[in-house]
Amino acid sequence: MELSGKVAIVTGAGRGLGRAYAEALARNGAQVVVNDVDEVVHEVAASIGGRAVIAPVGTAETAQSLVDAAVEEFGRLDVLVTNAGILRDRVLWKMSDDDFDAVINVHLRGTFTCARAAAVRMREQGTGGSLVLVSSPAGQRGNFGQTNYAAAKAGIAAMARTWALELARSGIAVNAVVPVAATEMTRTIPAFAPLIEESERTGAPLPEWVRRDEGLGTVEDVAELIVYLASDAAKGVTGQAIGIGGDRLALWSHPAEKQVLFADGGWQAGSIAERFGEFEPETYGIPQPVAP
Repeated sequence: MELSGKVAIVTGAGRGLGRAYAEALARNGAQVVVNDVDEVVHEVAASIGGRAVIAPVGTAETAQSLVDAAVEEFGRLDVLVTNAGILRDRVLWKMSDDDFDAVINVHLRGTFTCARAAAVRMREQGTGGSLVLVSSPAGQRGNFGQTNYAAAKAGIAAMARTWALELARSGIAVNAVVPVAATEMTRTIPAFAPLIEESERTGAPLPEWVRRDEGLGTVEDVAELIVYLASDAAKGVTGQAIGIGGDRLALWSHPAEKQVLFADGGWQAGSIAERFGEFEPETYGIPQPVAP
């Protein structure tokens, strides 16, 4: 994909998926502002010829500083990738207010403030753009011990759908990406941790069934979707939640009524109890991988 002339911001780009996104965008010709909370982001910027901004996302000030850096250094802004994130995993009865607020601030508020600042700039430029919001399978299905993270990632997918409506007339596409890759963050997911640890212990690549059936691969596997969504080839693709990992590319469905029952005159608690068994319950949680 040819991205020459495009300018991108990637938050949380110091390591893992964020770094892979930044490197892939630069490799395909984009100029990139990389953001993270420590000095490693300078190394990333130097390696790709980009600009580094050290700051935690969440505040309007940080968001504006990222947009300003892109405009000052490269003259414009075309792509925003909101990847920055932290974990504070606890089961519900052990999760503190601080655990909850910290994750919501970085993931949900950080996505909101950065997207708002980017949208203002892109609308002023009048040439469209792309907002790529990083969600998670936990936000689609829930995950044990991740009240804060799952809530934030579900909210990010909802914001993508809302902003796709609001920014359509400005030619700004907004999509949520649902990545799965072997990283420090996915190591905390019980379903994936043993697979990642075994691969690291033996030095062998993840098995073919893991890459295909579970969609779990490397960070480089995921980065190609970011390149596509940043490119002109993805014009017209907006409001979607797109999963990628390993050998698997998927389009997630949006919430919709699965089955509907009717009762003349409305429902009473007793009639609901009598007929609720006609529904086929939805599954929840990230399924545990099962080897063939």
